Amino acid sequence: MKRILALAILLTTFAFPAFALDLHTARSSGLVGEKSDGYAAVIGNSSDAQALVNEVNGKRQQEYARISKQNGQPVDVVAKLAAVEIIKNLPAGSKYQGSDGSWKTR
Repeated sequence: MKRILALAILLTTFAFPAFALDLHTARSSGLVGEKSDGYAAVIGNSSDAQALVNEVNGKRQQEYARISKQNGQPVDVVAKLAAVEIIKNLPAGSKYQGSDGSWKTR
């Protein structure tokens, strides 16, 4: 079951091909970071980045809910497990939220 959940989380990380380039660009420019709760956040002041984050987080919420239902885990648990995988796979220079809530650079 843990393997299935891990695989589902990895798939969730890469389940947004339409946004991959935009999300990658927003991350590499420091406008968007990954929070420890499994969702993206706008770090800089950009309406384009906010629109992208809203779209990505909406898709993530749907996928987390699907995985939650499939595996009998609460959505917030699925999201936090996904956050670990997302942050672990970020490219160098990307921002992420540390366990203390501060923004760090990979």
